[in-house]
Amino acid sequence: MQALHNKKILLGISGGIASYKSAILARRLIDVGADVRVVMTQGAQAFIKPLTFQALTGNPVHTDLLDPAAEAAMGHIELARWADIILIAPASANLMARLSHGFADDLLTTLCIASDAPILLAPAMNRLMWSNEATKHNSETLISRGITLLGPDEGEQACGETGAGRMLEPEDIRDLVIKFANSKSITQLANPNSTKLSARAQDNPAANQPSAYADHHASLAGLHFVITAGPTVEPIDPVRYITNRSSGKMGFALAEAAVLQQARVTLIAGPVSLPTPNGATRIDVDTAKSMHAAALNAVHGADVFISVAAVADYRVDAISDEKIKKSDEAMTLTLVRNPDILASIAAMPQRPFCVGFAAETQHVEKYARGKLVKKKLDLIAANHVGQPDNPVFGSDSNSLDIYWPEEGHQHIASAPKKQVAAELLDIIAERLANR
Repeated sequence: MQALHNKKILLGISGGIASYKSAILARRLIDVGADVRVVMTQGAQAFIKPLTFQALTGNPVHTDLLDPAAEAAMGHIELARWADIILIAPASANLMARLSHGFADDLLTTLCIASDAPILLAPAMNRLMWSNEATKHNSETLISRGITLLGPDEGEQACGETGAGRMLEPEDIRDLVIKFANSKSITQLANPNSTKLSARAQDNPAANQPSAYADHHASLAGLHFVITAGPTVEPIDPVRYITNRSSGKMGFALAEAAVLQQARVTLIAGPVSLPTPNGATRIDVDTAKSMHAAALNAVHGADVFISVAAVADYRVDAISDEKIKKSDEAMTLTLVRNPDILASIAAMPQRPFCVGFAAETQHVEKYARGKLVKKKLDLIAANHVGQPDNPVFGSDSNSLDIYWPEEGHQHIASAPKKQVAAELLDIIAERLANR
């Protein structure tokens, strides 16, 4: 039997040069058994003609919201009810903005509002449009409502620039639609309000990037993750401070991986120079006390808390209002303990699933398991830092040993941090499912 046998796919096409790929996509979907109906925006028709899709699909192409002939039978409602999946490819920045704000001012957006079918978007736009804060916000809003983003890809763009924003190739989109359509967790993946973990399926559509995520498929759809990342800084005077070597890359990789698996992510970041993962909500802090306050506020109702940040254990007792002048004498600073963010959250009566990180230079398992027990954590990820072959801090790669109660252990071999993040999320998904 063909992979999309009897699946009814409403293919929406918005304006953009990538719409030429949609003709190939329509053919590829039909080749695997799908029944395809096409809806085009006015912008799309400026790039490619409806007749092309009518010839490819054998069905009339729908372009107008107020088509007198169709509306005699409430055509837009009938079409919305017909679809098993709504796939919009390309999804322009404008289309995503209108959808995120609930517009229903043309046929395509009206169908999305009027249908309970899952919606998949294949974004396509210039790299600067994709990285724009407005687009990031719109993407986050759409993901939070259960809409799945397929891509975008990176590479050369029609404008001559290179970067993220290319629409995935038609064959890649077809394959992801097949995985989505055959997923046992399709309802869960389309439901942003679900608080239960969906099945850890091999066909998670969030694994849509041609990258390290492709082989990791734990579904965390609808769950709220709060992740801390980066260092904290503890001021000594107006120009000096105490900090550590954390780059924030591991925490940001986890945030990006969780978003790709359709989780809602709040990322609490110390002072780092890293772009916000698309779809994550970012809160910037500086000191351990400000990170503590932000985390306590964010975790109410959250499902998972991952403490990746390298939080300073101590702060200066008395911060000088003026720059301390250099002298020939030794400087003495009195340090006091900072609040333990992870322990505070793990001790809450109604707390999320708590994951800690431990950076150790020796006796890694002993110290990591000690923290696991002392702080009453669900999981801890340990780094063996200071090793020539595993620098960790500032590096793009990492390796982890994961420990959980009842002597649980799993090793994640050295790999790019994005891949390590995906593997760690798989382990978290398994532990959540076994709670």
